[in-house]
Amino acid sequence: MTRPELVTDTYCLEFITIRGIGRVCEIDNQIVGFSLVDLIENNIWALFVHPNHDKQGIGRQLHDLMLNWYFNKTSKNV
Repeated sequence: MTRPELVTDTYCLEFITIRGIGRVCEIDNQIVGFSLVDLIENNIWALFVHPNHDKQGIGRQLHDLMLNWYFNKTSKNV
């Protein structure tokens, strides 16, 4: 992320409570990845994994959770 100051707590809260949903991956009480899906713009707005946990399937699991939730939500509107 080149400009993390643009992603405020308020902005993230809007995505989690109004625009979509978020999920985190926690290992040993540490958040090592997170993802947010946006129902308004129809995308995965954020998906990040800490570099120390890269290549362990965390990103794929977060991605799949977000897409499954998104398609479950939006397929009911068709």
